[in-house]
Amino acid sequence: MPADLLLLSAYMPRLLEGVAITAEVCVIAITAGMILGFVVALLRRIRFPPVRWLVVGYVEVLRGTPLLIQLFLLYYGGPAFGITLDAVPAGIIGLLLYTSAQFSEIVRASFTAVPAGQIEAARLLGLSRLQAFWHVQFRQVALLTIPPSANQAISILKDSSVLSVITVPEITFETGRMVNETFSVTAPYLFLALSYWAMVIVLSAGARRLESSIPR
Repeated sequence: MPADLLLLSAYMPRLLEGVAITAEVCVIAITAGMILGFVVALLRRIRFPPVRWLVVGYVEVLRGTPLLIQLFLLYYGGPAFGITLDAVPAGIIGLLLYTSAQFSEIVRASFTAVPAGQIEAARLLGLSRLQAFWHVQFRQVALLTIPPSANQAISILKDSSVLSVITVPEITFETGRMVNETFSVTAPYLFLALSYWAMVIVLSAGARRLESSIPR
């Protein structure tokens, strides 16, 4: 074990860089995925059938297929359709699209949970559709979406480890490279587990702070 720790200290700069890339990719993908997911959920409420069918198809395909397969199709299959991306942009885009489909379902369920009678009452009181949406629906939806969104974001963070298969130099990739080069296993994977645990703690704390900042 002491020898493993010495090897770990030698590889620490590379591992910490992997942690930074994991955090950067996840922040971009989760933030953009939440925004896109909200837009997708709103588009799904449009009554024009072609738009709804397109949006439903988008969500069902991305939620119904493994993230790993989606990444393979984007990174390795993209050149067949004239789409050539480096590993990091491909990883961000793939994770972003997958995330948007997951969050769109959370937002859709939250809209459904707001009683329709509240909207009708707001309209009877003279509020416009936009005012009723902002003052009645939006805040309730925001509060309802935070707990499940935090859990989903944690899952996305852990799922980001599969980006290593398309050579994104995040923490799982760098840990695997260290193991292959040194044949040291215990210390590298313990560091990997602790790295994800620390990022989950930070993400959970941020979600709790966000939830407490929204006025009831």
